[in-house]
Amino acid sequence: QVQLVESGGDSVQSGGSLRLACAASEYTDSPYCMGWFRQDPGKEREGVAGIDSDGNTFYTDSVKGRFTISRDNAKNTLYLQMNSLKDEDMAMYYCAAERPQYMLRRWRCYGLLESSGFSYWGQGTQVTVSS
Repeated sequence: QVQLVESGGDSVQSGGSLRLACAASEYTDSPYCMGWFRQDPGKEREGVAGIDSDGNTFYTDSVKGRFTISRDNAKNTLYLQMNSLKDEDMAMYYCAAERPQYMLRRWRCYGLLESSGFSYWGQGTQVTVSS
């Protein structure tokens, strides 16, 4: 079972930057499907960014051009670079992972921005943005 540990959450001023990291305990035959989600109290968990086994990236519209998801497979680590932070980015950020599916001769990921597409979750790291 994959264990995920997030780090990098902090308090920053609006317009600032943060880099979140997520260390995974293992990979299998192919790098896991990975994603970053965030949640405010009383709100649904929102998919922020996802990355598949081939390194293709996906973002929710509100963070496009500001956030960058990346992975270092040698270190089993996922990153989220967050620039130009806004008040509305303040939330608990969660890292998630799911085993890819081998279909049509390649590893594939589905639902990278949907929480239902992931089986493994970290404990979260808090991002606070102040004006």
